[in-house]
Amino acid sequence: MPAKTSEIRKVARSRFGYEALRPGQEEAIASLLEKRDTLVVQPTGAGKSAIYQIAGVMMHGVTVVVSPLIALQRDQVDSIRDQPHTSAAELVNSMQKTSERRQTLERVSAGEVEFLFLAPEQLQRQDTRETVRQAHPSLFVVDEAHCITEWGHDFRPDYLSLGDVIEELGHPAVLALTATAAAPVREVIIERLRMRDPRVLVHGFDRPNISLRADHFEREDDKLDALLKRLRWAERPGIVYTATRKTAEQLTASLVAADFQAVCYHAGLRAKERDAIHERFMSGTAEVIVATNAFGMGVDKSDIRFVYHYDISDSLDSYYQEIGRAGRDGEPAEAILFYRYANTGIRKFQAASTKLRPDKIERVVEALQEGAADTRELAEKAELSPRKTTLVLQRLEDVGGIRKTEDGVELVDAAAVPEIARAAAEQQAEFSKMQRERLERMEEYASLSTCRREYLLNYFGDGFKGPCGNCDNCGR
Repeated sequence: MPAKTSEIRKVARSRFGYEALRPGQEEAIASLLEKRDTLVVQPTGAGKSAIYQIAGVMMHGVTVVVSPLIALQRDQVDSIRDQPHTSAAELVNSMQKTSERRQTLERVSAGEVEFLFLAPEQLQRQDTRETVRQAHPSLFVVDEAHCITEWGHDFRPDYLSLGDVIEELGHPAVLALTATAAAPVREVIIERLRMRDPRVLVHGFDRPNISLRADHFEREDDKLDALLKRLRWAERPGIVYTATRKTAEQLTASLVAADFQAVCYHAGLRAKERDAIHERFMSGTAEVIVATNAFGMGVDKSDIRFVYHYDISDSLDSYYQEIGRAGRDGEPAEAILFYRYANTGIRKFQAASTKLRPDKIERVVEALQEGAADTRELAEKAELSPRKTTLVLQRLEDVGGIRKTEDGVELVDAAAVPEIARAAAEQQAEFSKMQRERLERMEEYASLSTCRREYLLNYFGDGFKGPCGNCDNCGR
């Protein structure tokens, strides 16, 4: 056994209590110990956090972990603190008092913190970046790395700045983690994080305990009746996903009227309402949660017995991530898509809503002609939302039309404004085309007559040859 392998296993056992490592974990840890950038694509529950925990204690210097949700950060910190040999783990987020945040950063400066968890927004603050830079981190972890691409509902604009942050920190070893990322998404992650010759590890996508099925309907009433009948005998708890908030609310009302203990979750609810609903589902007092794709990230509930999609997902990436929340305890679970072709219109509309019209790009470019500015200033001048402005700036950066300065961003060549705007519009058109293609792959999955598991796993590059014996097509 190579010395590095032996040491990794020794640390995993003595520091964290792991008797054995899962497939892919040891390979990824060894890659990081060689200070090589590494992208790990593994389903939720496959042990991605163990990779940076073990590598972090074996590398000299603080490990910085960028995580998008405060609740997720807290869970990760608690997990580290609960290990047999506790490591110093701290978090910095917007919910803390100024004094708490300052004390944590002082501990980082003093070298007393082994793992520092924060949201990408915190790295927009100069004092945070400077503290982290002076701490000379050995490992920079980007959790939920798919948030860096606009192709997913989890897109977080502040993730786009992480590539700059990594370079400012002297480019420590970078570990990007995500549960679902097909080849195009992996390419975006690598490019945006400026990963250098990264090792890409794709493991463990096959979840043989989850049965796969797609039922087709002509009429909406038939689809609703089928869902209600299925829920009558389905083992619970479970999740029902919808494409819109309105459908989620209407469907929840139908389930409650049918005497199901159902709750509704979407981003339009107040934070306290969402927290209360989340807690009801996690504690078991609600047996069915009807939700948009706003629900799911960071959900760690092992006994979910089904994930039903009342509406088609926007991509196979989203679909597989969502159904992967079922059956994490290894017991049988099921994923059913209730497919009605007429319902695909909402997904096509949602995909089209991300388009950037040339006039919006021109408005941002014109605002930039007045001089360097940050995103908020530009959004006000261009009369666009900060999110839309961020997308425009990303397209402009993709075509080399802007550069970042201490004051924000500025045009590279103010005399070439029409050409820059046109190039950015063409770039966005290509992006929109790829988005449509992703939806088409999802539609293909819904209409398959061959093994569904084979189709899914090959999409993610995790080779599999059917029949799987646990999907509706193989069952026929």
